[in-house]
Amino acid sequence: QLVESGGGLVQTGGSLKLSCAASGRTFSLYTMGWFRQAPGNQREFVAAISWSGGRTSYSNSVQGRFTISRDNTKNTVYLQMNSLKLEDSAQYYCAAKRGAEIATTADDYYSWGLGTQVTVPS
Repeated sequence: QLVESGGGLVQTGGSLKLSCAASGRTFSLYTMGWFRQAPGNQREFVAAISWSGGRTSYSNSVQGRFTISRDNTKNTVYLQMNSLKLEDSAQYYCAAKRGAEIATTADDYYSWGLGTQVTVPS
């Protein structure tokens, strides 16, 4: 089970840190990802991180502004979001994937949280 938190309303240029807490004893065996979905849009890849945290991947739209990290002792993955823009407004989802390979496609992830809303007002 994955539970996201940390979303909210933030002004343009501000920062938020999302958290995703996972239950179970095998968290460290899963590649973890963050996706987002705005109304009327498809779910899109944001970032992913390998088992150990040694490898990460980001979408072009967030590269340099967002940072994904994980703490396997706490069964938690994070998404630090800086320099937020209007277009970052979306429901953000945490997802888990079996295997070591980082994936950017939602279909590759088998477990999903319910999401947390991030809103950057115009």
